[in-house]
Amino acid sequence: MLNEKVQNALNEQFNAEMYSSYLYLSMTAWFKSINLDGFANWMVQQAKEELVHAMKFYDFINQRGGRVIPAAIAAPPHEWDSPLAVFEKTLAHEQMVTGLINNLVEIANAEHDHATHIFLQWFVTEQVEEEESAGGVLEQLKLVKEDKGGLFMIDRELLKRAAPSALNGSA
Repeated sequence: MLNEKVQNALNEQFNAEMYSSYLYLSMTAWFKSINLDGFANWMVQQAKEELVHAMKFYDFINQRGGRVIPAAIAAPPHEWDSPLAVFEKTLAHEQMVTGLINNLVEIANAEHDHATHIFLQWFVTEQVEEEESAGGVLEQLKLVKEDKGGLFMIDRELLKRAAPSALNGSA
């Protein structure tokens, strides 16, 4: 059974993951509006992945006898100056989520909730991958600067990103 402090913290993270998905859908729409379909694909896959993360929290809270309490999701930004600006925001957002996950681990430890601590380890590892992925695209965008050919090449590469494994049946 979850204690109230852990349940509240897990609910906050559930809602943060839902916001992340919403943010990435907004970024998807922006990329679609400027005809960068590869970037849009990368973001829509990211949005789907964040929904998978949210559902992991949803399921865990229920599994532990807690109650999921959805909160209002704030409207995300919907305009950016450039693909570079989008990926700067993406990396900063993922770094913020890493901080939230680390805080959850600290709460689980302080509350001696070993099951939650173990559950959160997957997210600790996942955040390393999230930051690396967003940071990699960001670094490529910094390398090409304003070069339209370079941007086009990155866009074509980002078309290859597949749906998260939990959505295509292999999880």
